[in-house]
Amino acid sequence: MPGSIRGVLLWRSNSFLGIMMVNVDDWTCEPLSTHLVSAERDQELEQQRRLQLERVIKGFPRSLQLDTPAVCGRLRKEKTRFSALLRKDEGYILEMAVALKHLTYAILVAVVVFSSIALILSLVRISNVFLPPKNKYGMVFDAGSSHTSLFIYQWESDKENNTGVVSQTLSCDVEGPGISSYANDPPKAGESLRKCLDEAMKTIPAERQSEVPAYLGATAGMRLLRQKNKLAADQVLNEVAKTMQQYPVNFRGARIITGEEEGAYGWITVNYLLDSFIKYAPKQRDWIHPHSAKILGALDLGGASAQISFIPSDSITDTTKAYKFSLYGFGYTIYTHSYLCYGQNEALKQVVQKLIKDTSAKNASHPCYPKGYETTISTASFLVSPCTAAHESFPPEAPRNVTLFGTGNATECLRVVRQIFNFSACGQGQTCGFNGVYQPPVNGQFFAFSAFYYTFSFLNLTSGQSLATVTNTIQEFCARNWTYLLSSYPKERENWLRDYCGNANYILVLLLDAYKFSETNWKNIMFQMKAANTDIGWTLGYMLNLTNMIPAETMEQVKGHSQDTWIAAIFFIILTLAICIVALAIFFCS
Repeated sequence: MPGSIRGVLLWRSNSFLGIMMVNVDDWTCEPLSTHLVSAERDQELEQQRRLQLERVIKGFPRSLQLDTPAVCGRLRKEKTRFSALLRKDEGYILEMAVALKHLTYAILVAVVVFSSIALILSLVRISNVFLPPKNKYGMVFDAGSSHTSLFIYQWESDKENNTGVVSQTLSCDVEGPGISSYANDPPKAGESLRKCLDEAMKTIPAERQSEVPAYLGATAGMRLLRQKNKLAADQVLNEVAKTMQQYPVNFRGARIITGEEEGAYGWITVNYLLDSFIKYAPKQRDWIHPHSAKILGALDLGGASAQISFIPSDSITDTTKAYKFSLYGFGYTIYTHSYLCYGQNEALKQVVQKLIKDTSAKNASHPCYPKGYETTISTASFLVSPCTAAHESFPPEAPRNVTLFGTGNATECLRVVRQIFNFSACGQGQTCGFNGVYQPPVNGQFFAFSAFYYTFSFLNLTSGQSLATVTNTIQEFCARNWTYLLSSYPKERENWLRDYCGNANYILVLLLDAYKFSETNWKNIMFQMKAANTDIGWTLGYMLNLTNMIPAETMEQVKGHSQDTWIAAIFFIILTLAICIVALAIFFCS
């Protein structure tokens, strides 16, 4: 019959292979061929096969023209199984290879529904649709006194109240020492940055690289080099700038940032990561200013300088110590000060200098070194750093070698460390830190990071322990001899292991005697290095403040349907597919 839908059906008995053509319109069957598959024709076996097939079709409507029970016995009205097993133990298998009618109906229904959705979409008013904002990227090198790190940040180009919502994408530690160490070979300072710059180019999309603002900020190590040899400091900065300009980024400069900038940007980083400035509100699906959020102070301890930044409870009387900025539409004024030469490395150098200057002998005891440790140094080394050179006589005395023997005495270590501070310059004033520097009383909670965290983390003192517990732990550690420390911490660098006692006692003096924390508010200090899975430091705060000066991009518009329209269309498409699948499943399983 022209236009009718037909299917081919195979049936097999032990002796015969038959092929039938099934007309799906009226479900009649037409034999095409029968092949003898065995020389044996057992009439009794054939009779058994027919009886078994009659059981299958028993009760079916007689209106179905069943030309061959072995084939058409599987038909029931307008439904059929594609595969069936009849008395498998006797070898009767019946298969239908193709049955197209119901599948065709399902396809036609799906086509009609999809066409209807397409028609509806064509009739819905087309409007301007905003594309998602593109990401902007920024690159900052933190060139510290002992090492350099690169950070890549990104933020959406539309910003929030003129400030970007910034997140860290990459951090990369530059191999080797800080760039100030290359004073005698400036080109090596630039070359040292290449590995991290190459890594950055793999992270930033190629089409965005040319617009990425790239900075290098040098801190206390370069400040000291500039004091000692300005020409060498300038040469180092020129070399790192030359290297950065060889990459397809928007180089904005390599410079030495001030201690106050370092402190202020560190404060911004801490409070941004703790959601003190801005916080995402799921209900509003927007960024909001959390009015109940606490603003924390920031304590940063590097190798050559220390910074303290916070909002005092009273006004700042010395305006030179006030730092003002605007973030996310709100203004802030903080107290911040950076103490050059009071980073942990330079502080311990001053301790050694103090011990040696107090004796003319060739040997001297060092209470901050572990018992059993000894080292020989030359007094000429004190002329290398401006922090110790300032305390040398002029003209300097002839260099001499002095051997230091560790005694591991925490109490004596505290006494010697206090001697490198000038507390008498403050008199009885309550708004003075040390060395005559103005500082309001500390206020609120503080986030202590960098060397504060590294030292206390090694001693397992970053979980909010009381001041008494901290003091006892430091005393117990300082009492351990050098041999015991080497065997207990075989993977620790020896110079770090040697200095943990001195660094821990220095932190106590700096926080308690210099910054004027007490046993009462000691619990307000949190020792951490990361927040929101991001490194704490000045670079993120620097980039946040910088986004205020980077213009926002207008979101691109295109002609199209709204998001809600597409969601509705996708919903009906999925619903239609689900209905078709369920219908087919019912058909095949019935």
